[in-house]
Amino acid sequence: MNVDTMRNIDHYAGVPLAFLGTIIKKIVEFFIPPKKIKPKNVLLIELSEMGSAIIVDPAMRKLKANIEGELFFVIFSKNKVSLQLLETVKEKNIFSIDESGLFALAKSSLEFLFWCRKNEIDSVIDLELFSRFTALLTASCGAANCVGFHAFHNEGLYRGDFLTRKVAYNPHQHIAKNFISLVDALLSEKIELPYTKRIIPDNEILIAKATISDEEQQSVLAIISQIYDGFSRENTPVILVNSNASDLLPQRRWDRENYGDVIKKILAYNSEAIILLTGAPSEKEGAQLLADYVNDKRCINFAGAVKFLQLPALYSVCKFMLTNDSGPAHFASITNMHTFVIFGPETPALYGSLGPTTPIYAGMACSPCVSASNHRKTPCSDNQCIQVITPEWVFNTLKFKLDELTH
Repeated sequence: MNVDTMRNIDHYAGVPLAFLGTIIKKIVEFFIPPKKIKPKNVLLIELSEMGSAIIVDPAMRKLKANIEGELFFVIFSKNKVSLQLLETVKEKNIFSIDESGLFALAKSSLEFLFWCRKNEIDSVIDLELFSRFTALLTASCGAANCVGFHAFHNEGLYRGDFLTRKVAYNPHQHIAKNFISLVDALLSEKIELPYTKRIIPDNEILIAKATISDEEQQSVLAIISQIYDGFSRENTPVILVNSNASDLLPQRRWDRENYGDVIKKILAYNSEAIILLTGAPSEKEGAQLLADYVNDKRCINFAGAVKFLQLPALYSVCKFMLTNDSGPAHFASITNMHTFVIFGPETPALYGSLGPTTPIYAGMACSPCVSASNHRKTPCSDNQCIQVITPEWVFNTLKFKLDELTH
């Protein structure tokens, strides 16, 4: 299903189902008061964003250190692989929901409810901002402790009243700290309204680094050597460019020609460097259009050349990456490679990479125009917030990393 179809289902079916579910829950609790249970087997729900599976890792590690049981995760099938980069959650503890069609979604959601009971899930943290679908999964999974973001007095964003611990989503601090707030709420012995009343320092959202073997690096270097004749790890700096952005928010895309103009400047500035255009196999055609625009043998279509789980090894042997505000910026954060991330309808204050990074952001009066309150859907069809960012601006921002290559 495409993104808009899923949004419509979430709204038109989700709102009445959440309302009905809330009434049923209130009636049941009137006769059978809910039990107080110490968190043991904890489930996290984050379906739609691959990058969020990385951003939530500091919160997951804190959770693992403070419970005696197991950590579980549910995510859309197409995004499951993102959880395997850091392996914080065991493979057997991950449930993937098939979102390919309405029937498949319903079938896998029903299987999920049985899976939760089989694994004796007692606590659930809904990481989605204001999805009715995940609210319904939270309500029906059988957990005694239900934690998530609650709208309180904000109009709209209705998704029922299923939470036992309600956290106030803070749109003015990084989403990683919001995730920590959810974990704090679950672990807290003190009842608060809303949770969480403390300062979350930056050192609590430090991202873990992937363990990358020499063998993994050599495997990636061998692929680069096959594609670029004369490649030398010592003498050929490798720079990555990711010009892709998911269909979830197409307004994040910077024009292909702009990327091409920056690449031309980089190749002219450093005569030894090569540019690898990264992406999924399905993005190979778009990467080729960019390679054709640059028309330089040192600009190489690398989309689909490595498997997803080889990305950390690829990042570890490259000098830096230029990318749209999308998953690769967060995947790269588990390595020491520097990223330059172009932001427009979203803000780096909320979704900046947790690794070494430099955001490129105009901060126009209208941006960020996507948020939890509009389900990250903007009416904008003229993304000036991206268009005002020029190739010269981007090149001058990343130039200091090029200068480091010559020293």
